[in-house]
Amino acid sequence: MTNTPQLDKTDRALLKALSLNARASGSQLAHDLGIAESTVSLRLKRLQRSGDITGYYADIDLAVLGAPIQAVIAIQLTQHDRSDIEAFRREVTTWPGVLSLFHLGGRDDYLLHVAARSTTELRDFVVKYVTGHAVVAHSETNIVFEHVKGTGWQELLD
Repeated sequence: MTNTPQLDKTDRALLKALSLNARASGSQLAHDLGIAESTVSLRLKRLQRSGDITGYYADIDLAVLGAPIQAVIAIQLTQHDRSDIEAFRREVTTWPGVLSLFHLGGRDDYLLHVAARSTTELRDFVVKYVTGHAVVAHSETNIVFEHVKGTGWQELLD
Protein backbone atom coordinates (compact mmCIF):
# COMPACT_ATOMS: atom_id res chain seq x y z
CA MET A 1 0.00 0.00 0.00
CA THR A 2 1.21 3.44 -0.83
CA ASN A 3 1.02 6.36 1.55
CA THR A 4 1.01 8.91 -1.24
CA PRO A 5 -2.07 11.09 -1.55
CA GLN A 6 -4.53 10.63 -4.39
CA LEU A 7 -3.35 12.29 -7.59
CA ASP A 8 -5.46 15.25 -8.61
CA LYS A 9 -6.41 16.31 -12.13
CA THR A 10 -3.29 18.49 -12.56
CA ASP A 11 -0.95 15.71 -11.38
CA ARG A 12 -2.56 13.29 -13.80
CA ALA A 13 -2.34 15.76 -16.69
CA LEU A 14 1.31 16.37 -15.88
CA LEU A 15 2.09 12.64 -15.78
CA LYS A 16 0.28 12.10 -19.07
CA ALA A 17 2.21 14.95 -20.72
CA LEU A 18 5.49 13.52 -19.43
CA SER A 19 4.57 10.05 -20.69
CA LEU A 20 4.23 11.52 -24.16
CA ASN A 21 7.45 13.53 -23.94
CA ALA A 22 9.66 13.11 -20.87
CA ARG A 23 12.08 15.69 -22.32
CA ALA A 24 9.51 18.49 -22.37
CA SER A 25 10.72 21.58 -20.56
CA GLY A 26 8.91 23.03 -17.59
CA SER A 27 7.81 25.98 -19.67
CA GLN A 28 6.46 23.69 -22.40
CA LEU A 29 4.58 21.58 -19.86
CA ALA A 30 3.16 24.73 -18.24
CA HIS A 31 2.03 26.02 -21.63
CA ASP A 32 0.48 22.69 -22.66
CA LEU A 33 -1.38 22.29 -19.36
CA GLY A 34 -2.34 25.95 -18.92
CA ILE A 35 -0.68 26.27 -15.52
CA ALA A 36 2.22 28.30 -14.11
CA GLU A 37 5.76 27.04 -14.62
CA SER A 38 6.32 27.28 -10.84
CA THR A 39 3.36 24.91 -10.36
CA VAL A 40 4.94 22.44 -12.79
CA SER A 41 8.24 22.64 -10.93
CA LEU A 42 6.67 22.15 -7.48
CA ARG A 43 4.46 19.30 -8.67
CA LEU A 44 7.33 17.49 -10.39
CA LYS A 45 9.47 17.73 -7.26
CA ARG A 46 6.62 16.40 -5.11
CA LEU A 47 5.86 13.55 -7.54
CA GLN A 48 9.54 12.57 -7.59
CA ARG A 49 9.94 12.75 -3.79
CA SER A 50 6.84 10.64 -3.24
CA GLY A 51 8.03 8.01 -5.73
CA ASP A 52 5.13 8.58 -8.12
CA ILE A 53 7.72 9.44 -10.77
CA THR A 54 10.48 6.85 -10.53
CA GLY A 55 12.77 8.15 -13.26
CA TYR A 56 13.25 9.39 -16.80
CA TYR A 57 14.65 7.02 -19.38
CA ALA A 58 16.00 6.91 -22.89
CA ASP A 59 14.39 4.07 -24.84
CA ILE A 60 17.41 2.63 -26.66
CA ASP A 61 17.19 0.17 -29.55
CA LEU A 62 19.22 -2.77 -28.20
CA ALA A 63 20.08 -3.90 -31.73
CA VAL A 64 22.17 -0.73 -32.06
CA LEU A 65 24.17 -1.99 -29.07
CA GLY A 66 24.72 -5.31 -30.82
CA ALA A 67 22.06 -7.21 -28.89
CA PRO A 68 19.18 -7.84 -31.33
CA ILE A 69 17.91 -11.01 -29.60
CA GLN A 70 15.44 -10.72 -26.75
CA ALA A 71 13.84 -13.48 -24.72
CA VAL A 72 11.44 -13.94 -21.86
CA ILE A 73 12.41 -16.78 -19.54
CA ALA A 74 9.80 -18.31 -17.24
CA ILE A 75 11.41 -19.57 -14.04
CA GLN A 76 10.12 -21.90 -11.33
CA LEU A 77 12.04 -22.11 -8.07
CA THR A 78 12.82 -25.29 -6.16
CA GLN A 79 11.59 -23.81 -2.88
CA HIS A 80 10.03 -20.62 -1.63
CA ASP A 81 12.15 -19.75 1.36
CA ARG A 82 12.09 -15.96 1.82
CA SER A 83 15.88 -15.63 2.11
CA ASP A 84 16.43 -17.66 -1.08
CA ILE A 85 13.84 -15.59 -2.94
CA GLU A 86 15.39 -12.29 -1.81
CA ALA A 87 18.91 -13.47 -2.69
CA PHE A 88 17.75 -14.74 -6.10
CA ARG A 89 15.96 -11.46 -6.86
CA ARG A 90 19.00 -9.36 -5.97
CA GLU A 91 21.41 -11.59 -7.91
CA VAL A 92 19.35 -11.99 -11.11
CA THR A 93 19.15 -8.28 -11.84
CA THR A 94 22.95 -8.11 -12.04
CA TRP A 95 23.33 -10.86 -14.65
CA PRO A 96 24.56 -9.66 -18.06
CA GLY A 97 21.78 -8.77 -20.48
CA VAL A 98 18.97 -8.69 -17.92
CA LEU A 99 16.42 -6.01 -18.79
CA SER A 100 13.78 -6.70 -16.17
CA LEU A 101 12.46 -9.25 -13.72
CA PHE A 102 8.81 -9.89 -12.88
CA HIS A 103 7.84 -11.75 -9.68
CA LEU A 104 4.63 -13.65 -10.40
CA GLY A 105 1.79 -15.45 -8.75
CA GLY A 106 0.81 -18.61 -10.60
CA ARG A 107 2.64 -21.56 -12.11
CA ASP A 108 5.87 -19.64 -12.72
CA ASP A 109 7.63 -17.68 -10.01
CA TYR A 110 9.47 -15.22 -12.26
CA LEU A 111 9.63 -13.91 -15.79
CA LEU A 112 13.07 -12.71 -16.78
CA HIS A 113 13.41 -10.38 -19.80
CA VAL A 114 16.89 -10.54 -21.34
CA ALA A 115 18.80 -9.30 -24.37
CA ALA A 116 21.63 -11.12 -26.13
CA ARG A 117 23.96 -10.66 -29.09
CA SER A 118 23.07 -14.05 -30.60
CA THR A 119 21.09 -17.21 -29.96
CA THR A 120 24.35 -18.88 -28.93
CA GLU A 121 24.93 -16.18 -26.32
CA LEU A 122 21.32 -16.60 -25.14
CA ARG A 123 21.77 -20.37 -24.82
CA ASP A 124 25.01 -19.90 -22.87
CA PHE A 125 23.28 -17.37 -20.59
CA VAL A 126 20.45 -19.81 -19.84
CA VAL A 127 22.86 -22.67 -19.12
CA LYS A 128 25.29 -20.65 -17.01
CA TYR A 129 22.96 -18.40 -15.05
CA VAL A 130 19.44 -19.80 -15.12
CA THR A 131 19.53 -23.61 -15.22
CA GLY A 132 22.83 -23.60 -13.35
CA HIS A 133 21.39 -21.68 -10.40
CA ALA A 134 20.83 -23.68 -7.22
CA VAL A 135 17.25 -22.49 -6.56
CA VAL A 136 15.95 -22.86 -10.13
CA ALA A 137 13.86 -26.00 -10.61
CA HIS A 138 12.64 -25.34 -14.17
CA SER A 139 12.88 -22.70 -16.86
CA GLU A 140 11.33 -22.13 -20.25
CA THR A 141 12.89 -19.70 -22.71
CA ASN A 142 10.75 -17.87 -25.25
CA ILE A 143 12.36 -15.79 -28.00
CA VAL A 144 10.72 -12.40 -28.52
CA PHE A 145 9.96 -11.76 -32.19
CA GLU A 146 8.47 -8.33 -31.62
CA HIS A 147 7.93 -6.06 -28.64
CA VAL A 148 5.26 -3.39 -28.92
CA LYS A 149 4.73 -1.07 -25.99
CA GLY A 150 1.15 -0.40 -25.01
CA THR A 151 -0.42 2.95 -24.28
CA GLY A 152 -3.54 1.65 -22.54
CA TRP A 153 -2.04 2.45 -19.13
CA GLN A 154 -2.47 6.15 -19.95
CA GLU A 155 -6.23 5.72 -19.50
CA LEU A 156 -5.46 5.15 -15.81
CA LEU A 157 -4.49 8.82 -15.70
CA ASP A 158 -7.96 9.98 -16.72
